[in-house]
Amino acid sequence: MGDVSHKRHIAKAITWRFVGTIDTIVLSWIITGNPLTGLKIGFAEVITKMILYYLHERVWFKINLSKNAKVLESRKRHLAKTFTWRAVGTFDTVLLSFLITANPITGLKIGVAEMITKMILYYFHERFWYRLDYGLIKRQ
Repeated sequence: MGDVSHKRHIAKAITWRFVGTIDTIVLSWIITGNPLTGLKIGFAEVITKMILYYLHERVWFKINLSKNAKVLESRKRHLAKTFTWRAVGTFDTVLLSFLITANPITGLKIGVAEMITKMILYYFHERFWYRLDYGLIKRQ
């Protein structure tokens, strides 16, 4: 089961990073008024967020919020994952935005904007992947 789940988590990390990077580029561009700054922040996040997202998926895979030893796959789990990922992701975005713009207020503005957009996007990303069996042994 381990090898199969790794493929799923890698695929989820790639699809989420694509959605997340587009969102980061657009928000950073709007907030800074500079498309190049948006691209710098967006592309800097590609590496850090792929690693962080993969680790987040592995942790949640091992967490057994269950009843009767069955992994609880529900809207509650997806909401919990949404909030924990957003905390990790926002911290990374604020830090990278601050380092790239040399302005902590700009980093915070981008981070706050992303907290809203990314939680909505992430929830729907989780719901999409929940419907797919890719990388899972057949679900009951």
